[in-house]
Amino acid sequence: MTELAPRRQRTSLAHFGVRGMVIVYLGAFVLLPLSAVVKMGFGKGLSGFVDAISSADTLAALALTLQTSLAMAVINAVMGTWIAYVLVRVPFPGRTLVNALIDLPFAIPTLVTGVMLVVLFGPQSGFGLWFDGHGVRIMYARPGIVLALLFVTLPFVVRTVQPVLLETDVAHEEAAITLGASPWLAFRKVTLPALWPGIRTGTLLSFARALGEFGSVVIVSGNIPRRTLTAAVLIYGEIESGHPEVAAAVSSVLLAVAFASIVFVETLQRRSQRELA
Repeated sequence: MTELAPRRQRTSLAHFGVRGMVIVYLGAFVLLPLSAVVKMGFGKGLSGFVDAISSADTLAALALTLQTSLAMAVINAVMGTWIAYVLVRVPFPGRTLVNALIDLPFAIPTLVTGVMLVVLFGPQSGFGLWFDGHGVRIMYARPGIVLALLFVTLPFVVRTVQPVLLETDVAHEEAAITLGASPWLAFRKVTLPALWPGIRTGTLLSFARALGEFGSVVIVSGNIPRRTLTAAVLIYGEIESGHPEVAAAVSSVLLAVAFASIVFVETLQRRSQRELA
């Protein structure tokens, strides 16, 4: 007993030290910068904060950011689930290569993403000319912003749905088909309910990520105030114009929306875990 007490004390001290290092690290690299931005955003008081975020250009930029992020999230939820299902359930040549390509947007600089999209859909490209000839403008318009967001957030839904599909027994879906259900009905009634937690998590994470996307959007949007200027590009412009307090106020709004999305994700995950238990 006398030997166990010092050992337990050393173990508790080691755990305390590890926790302390994690808290200090997170505080220095996450909480401190966030608090500095929020403090600057409210540097002129609540009235100054409201004035900063209520100008016509700022409101238009925030609305555009939310609208394009929501559009991306809906498309990503559908296509990400479809891609994950094909990668897990449908064998085809080159599946390993396609699976590896899913993570490519994480490795490519977002500025390069914007350049790729301009080369592919710009006014002088074949696709761009074809779409312009049919009255659809891709680059320097909202569709270009949504395309950029779709590319940079592609892995989120796919990678959150894939593990769930791998753990889901395909025999249940096959049994439903054997009993007369169509493949779509079997997927919707048997497989999809198990995928909802992963779909929600990936969709909300991609939405939170899209709110602050800058590198690709600044290339493809055209940055026209009240038309194609997003909040992230507006923040950059305010910094360059010598208005850091306005940039901090708009940043605080984006931080609040992103943080609320992440908290919502955590709440849904904990609820799902309790239901499974």
